[in-house]
Amino acid sequence: MNIATFESQETTAETFTGNRALAIEEPLIFEIGRSDTTGVDVDEPEAFTPRLGALERKSSIGLPGLSEPETMRHYVRLSQKNYGIDTGMFPLGSCTMKHNPRLNEKMARLPGLGDIHPLQPLSTVPGALELIAELSRWLLELTGMSAVAMLPKAGAHGELCGMMAIKAALAARGEPRTVVLVPESAHGTNPATAALLGYRVEPVPARGDGTVDAVEVQKRLTADVAAIMLTNPNTCGLFERDIVAIADAVHAAGAYFYADGANFNAIVGKVRPGDLGIDAMHINLHKTFSTPHGGGGPGAGPVVFSDALAPFAPLPLVLADKEGHRLAEHASEAPQTARPFGRLSAFHGQMGMFVRALSYMLSHGADGLRQVAHDAVLNANYIRASLKDVMSLPYPDRPCMHEVLFDDHWLEGTGITTLDLAKALIDEGYHPMTVYFPLVVHGAILIEPTESESKASLDLFIAALRDLAMAAKRGDRARFTGAPYYAPRRRLDETRAARTPVLRWTPLKPQREAAE
Repeated sequence: MNIATFESQETTAETFTGNRALAIEEPLIFEIGRSDTTGVDVDEPEAFTPRLGALERKSSIGLPGLSEPETMRHYVRLSQKNYGIDTGMFPLGSCTMKHNPRLNEKMARLPGLGDIHPLQPLSTVPGALELIAELSRWLLELTGMSAVAMLPKAGAHGELCGMMAIKAALAARGEPRTVVLVPESAHGTNPATAALLGYRVEPVPARGDGTVDAVEVQKRLTADVAAIMLTNPNTCGLFERDIVAIADAVHAAGAYFYADGANFNAIVGKVRPGDLGIDAMHINLHKTFSTPHGGGGPGAGPVVFSDALAPFAPLPLVLADKEGHRLAEHASEAPQTARPFGRLSAFHGQMGMFVRALSYMLSHGADGLRQVAHDAVLNANYIRASLKDVMSLPYPDRPCMHEVLFDDHWLEGTGITTLDLAKALIDEGYHPMTVYFPLVVHGAILIEPTESESKASLDLFIAALRDLAMAAKRGDRARFTGAPYYAPRRRLDETRAARTPVLRWTPLKPQREAAE
């Protein structure tokens, strides 16, 4: 295989159009569109009396107009600049980006599933309720829990749901506790969720091997602690070996155990969280059960509950009786043992994601889901073993679970940073892995290959990283500090963009031609 040398990257000729063959330079739609025309003929409305009062628009809306071919070309060209799981390997750590089987998409488009509306009468959607109930049954079986709330629209929304159930359970006991324990290696949404609900967050440090020490948890378990929020496997890619002892200590103190289920893909079919003493856990359907991920949605984060929290699951509830499945919209319609904390969202979850997730489960079966966990862990450890001689491991004495964590110790003295490595990987045709997270490891490099990747694709990814590692060690700084060179845009000042964002596009002032 011929591999272009780095030196050839700088011999790029400029073109009049800014295009480089099939790499088309695509301006903003406001730059190419015209506000005085459109590709659609819209009749002038008949005379009417507006009802907006002072809110009535005083000027034109100013949207760009394009012909139909121009519109199509614009969005197709933009799609070609996007990187997704259909384009190549997506090695984000702690954010499982796995293949979305096309069978799932076919099922989600079936009549009666792809075209239902949340305001339809319940009598017209018995099949949808039955599907939700069946998906719930699978989730409960896989987790060993007693109840599930299907409403949450994402993982963070699920965290909110679970913690609201914990707050309701404590209120029912007459114990308005105010502290939530969160390990330092937790996902950022964990402390944010706790703080949103008015809790004071107390961090729990990680010990030298990257896991949480039950003794450290015990030290912090006062009568004011409401819950601990812990991820297992954790964000260092390690299984929390003391999780049962932690759960026992938390329960003995009268608190609850919330588990972040983002990494369930590593243990699905192998470990039931309920058996570990967990009281509530959200499940990201996109991470474990292959529904689409990214772009702000569509998300789905069902939450499973233990016996202790099951009565506090939010409305509406899917219930079954001799006449079939029904939806309990109000507490008065729920079983007498139910004490729902309220309603979390207007409608019952994300139906399209439910269909896709259940399709994935049924096509894999119990043994197939177990194989998912096996392969995800195998792939991550294969990357770990293949790179440990050129990149440094912060926890070298333990195999990893579904993701492998490196640090930046191996880059010391090179003048190259973790960020430089990530940007150089873009030039190799890969979306960068997760960097600088978790915070417990300096210059963290977190890689999760998932079970979707073949050995051939892993080997190429490993070879690319090995080549970059060797280039860094031999002092080839130019390959990194200016990267990416081949992306549509060069490296941005991300810190400045975050601190002083420009949220409004303004047209450039026309420049006079040189002849004038």
